[in-house]
Amino acid sequence: MGFIKNRTVIGLLCIVLSLVICFAVTPLFNNSISKKTEIVRVVKQIKIGDEITRDMVKNVEVGAYNLPEDVVRTVEEVTGKYASIAMVSGDYILHSKVADEPAAENAYLYSLTGEKQAVSLSIRAFANGLSGKLISGDIVSVIAPDYRKQGATVIPPELQYVEVIAVTANSGYDANTAENENKEEEKELPGTVTLLVTSEQSKILAELEAAGKPHLALVYRGSRENAAKFVEAQDTKLLELYPPEVVEEEAESRQIPEETQEVAGETEHGSPVILPLEQEEG
Repeated sequence: MGFIKNRTVIGLLCIVLSLVICFAVTPLFNNSISKKTEIVRVVKQIKIGDEITRDMVKNVEVGAYNLPEDVVRTVEEVTGKYASIAMVSGDYILHSKVADEPAAENAYLYSLTGEKQAVSLSIRAFANGLSGKLISGDIVSVIAPDYRKQGATVIPPELQYVEVIAVTANSGYDANTAENENKEEEKELPGTVTLLVTSEQSKILAELEAAGKPHLALVYRGSRENAAKFVEAQDTKLLELYPPEVVEEEAESRQIPEETQEVAGETEHGSPVILPLEQEEG
């Protein structure tokens, strides 16, 4: 204990430790920070789907410390490839931001698995579609005035939380993905909104479309994780409203009885004739 309490020894140890830090550790750290490397940086705006050309990017020398592992380091690696996301001047290019093939137009339609459908709803008035502010990924509620001629304005339980997958202008271009963007022209107002729904939901949307009065209310905009919670809550409600066994029974009841057969030939209107089989005599 006496040795530890000796102020002279403690002072000398502190001096030695500080010298080690100053002349050994610090130079190594500074050397690692001061290392330079070349990476590719964007020099002009690149939109989603654009083919990357040499005039859009250039090699620059930057500090090598703490760079992303998948940063692109030579212009040749990205020339001729296509942007997967929009980039602006000054952005680093990562391998995850580019693709060998251009993104498919209306790519969200290619991600359908058969479990759900994409259904478009007309926006007949500016206010009905949140004044043109809706974007893909939003969660909305569909409001139905005079729902099914019952005199009440309601949010059908089937359409409380619905995901928006596209907002399209009357020209056919997606209004919220900068397709056909032209700064010299005024921004196009949305004409339809496309929703990701089940078959049961799509039938109700078709009714509302025919009535011509649906109104959309924004419920949530944010992270995909939180948006998925709203969709899961809606799916749970749909299971309560349409239990699988009930749906199967209804489908079976709509099947053509075995006692009928399709007779070759057509009516004068071109539709097939279906007649019952004649029962055997005796």
